[in-house]
Amino acid sequence: MTAIVTVLDVPTGSPGGSIELLHDLYAGSGPLIPARVFMLEGDQPPLPPIEILHDSGKCLTGSRFWAYADTLTTQLTAILDPSDVALTHLQHLAFGASPALLRALPGIPSLALVHGTDLLHAACHDTQHRVLQHVAGKATAIVVPTPAMADRLRQLAPALDATKIHQVPWGVPDDLLSAPPSRSRTGGEGPFRLLYAGRLTAEKGVRTLAEACANTVGTTLSIAAPPTQYTNLAARLQALRCSHRYLGWLTRRQLWECFRQHDALVIPSTTLEAFGLVAIEAQACGLPVLYQPVPGLVDVLADSALPLDFTDPAALTATLHLLRHDPALPADLQAAGYANARRYPISNTATALTELGNRII
Repeated sequence: MTAIVTVLDVPTGSPGGSIELLHDLYAGSGPLIPARVFMLEGDQPPLPPIEILHDSGKCLTGSRFWAYADTLTTQLTAILDPSDVALTHLQHLAFGASPALLRALPGIPSLALVHGTDLLHAACHDTQHRVLQHVAGKATAIVVPTPAMADRLRQLAPALDATKIHQVPWGVPDDLLSAPPSRSRTGGEGPFRLLYAGRLTAEKGVRTLAEACANTVGTTLSIAAPPTQYTNLAARLQALRCSHRYLGWLTRRQLWECFRQHDALVIPSTTLEAFGLVAIEAQACGLPVLYQPVPGLVDVLADSALPLDFTDPAALTATLHLLRHDPALPADLQAAGYANARRYPISNTATALTELGNRII
């Protein structure tokens, strides 16, 4: 019996925390949660045991969105036998895969995992708002990683039965926590090396970060991001004369190695963050984290990282001066970060999701 089916309707090779979480939980030779897993065809081969669905006009709004969801429904209906499935994991409350999976497997209990993009798109797109409310109403149980995510979900779906909502923190690979790469950068001569890693969409706040860094002497900003998104930002960085290096879009383990060569990770997000997996991975590698104290990040990082207003270049300058000239501060942040990261092994996430799934079957 298949037991669990899950679908993430993004192409293989795409960036983002939801993809990393999917890989950590369901992929590999010994997945933490055995399941039949589907993604869309992308520019990289899928990790086993992920199977491929064909993207036929993915979009977010209007009739074209529903045509896309219908196409996914047809594909899943042809592939899946409901008698073989005990539970579905809905990898979003919005987008096309969750309504398609609900229609392909009617009556099967479902556990929905909420990500930040669900709530951001539901707030901006009427179609996705309606999808979110529909999927949330149909799901047997809903998992959020932080209290901030639960609060925002209740704002978007005020009629939702709040007893459906369960908090389960996301996590990072156990082997990273048990054997992190050693630090090779310990300050000293040369520019202070800041690292930004992630998407470059508007809510990530990188343009504001670049403006602050351009006014901060002795600082270099490294950017690890998808190439097409960096291309759109490059002209702005040049106009600001922001000292920076583009690192490309790094694999997970390349990023862990990159943490070793920097002085701090910066997270200048302007709005809600679902969890902040990259921050926890950086802390596990001993890299201090500076972050905009937005909902979600405050829940996860609190005083294990340094909250900072990235819209204030003077505040960034003063903070970097302290980090560079007061050795106690980076050492304290490193120790607090290690302790915080150890709170979030991915094995705990998998165990909690499995136990909740068993309760609702």
